[in-house]
Amino acid sequence: MTTVLVVEDEINVAKLIRTCIESEGYICHVAHDGEAGLNSFRQYQPDVVILDLMLPGMNGLDLCTHIRHSSRLGSKDPYIMMLTAKAQEIDRIIGFSTGADDYMPKPFSPIELTVRLRALLRRDIRQQSSPNEIIKTKHLTINKDNREVSIEYPNGTTEQLKLTLLEFNLLETMAHRPGRIWSRAQLLELVWGDDYHGDERIVDAYIKRLRQKLCGSRTDSFDKSQFIKTAPGIGYSFADGE
Repeated sequence: MTTVLVVEDEINVAKLIRTCIESEGYICHVAHDGEAGLNSFRQYQPDVVILDLMLPGMNGLDLCTHIRHSSRLGSKDPYIMMLTAKAQEIDRIIGFSTGADDYMPKPFSPIELTVRLRALLRRDIRQQSSPNEIIKTKHLTINKDNREVSIEYPNGTTEQLKLTLLEFNLLETMAHRPGRIWSRAQLLELVWGDDYHGDERIVDAYIKRLRQKLCGSRTDSFDKSQFIKTAPGIGYSFADGE
């Protein structure tokens, strides 16, 4: 059964979110500060984490970073929705850069919250129902079945890359049609889903992170634009050339 972790220091807000989540038939756990949220994440391994940006002690950005780091060490890799009173553009950009999948400012509509939550979970269902496939390029092997990506360095050694679910989905979508230029709107529709109505620049934040990860641990082996090219004023394309 789907499990959701809510990390929110305002008691009444946490109760409202919990009511919304449980009304959808999901299991909900609540923590009221960052440290408790991290402990709850490790204990319950939720499918989705809804967290406030402004938390006592460890803030939401740091907690998001810890969760993404834990996923690279074998923990579950959940979808993360940031819920906060801050709604400035810079806050959204920072939130996305640390690994958030969606961003919803307070005050929020309970209906919108549940719609966005369902949209996040549908992304996973769409990917699970897709046919098995392996995409091989000059330096990358993308296994759609187990969501693994490995890179081959110029010296012949290989390394498995650690990507989040959305990072993998974004890479797989673009690599399936190498050379095609994708607009932000097209990538949002295919990767985030037509339920997403947030800032299109979330695509830019994910492209930046993906470029960094595709260099592998040997960052001097590839240029950061080796695999994802920018088409100024249009969007992005995948290429694995020299």
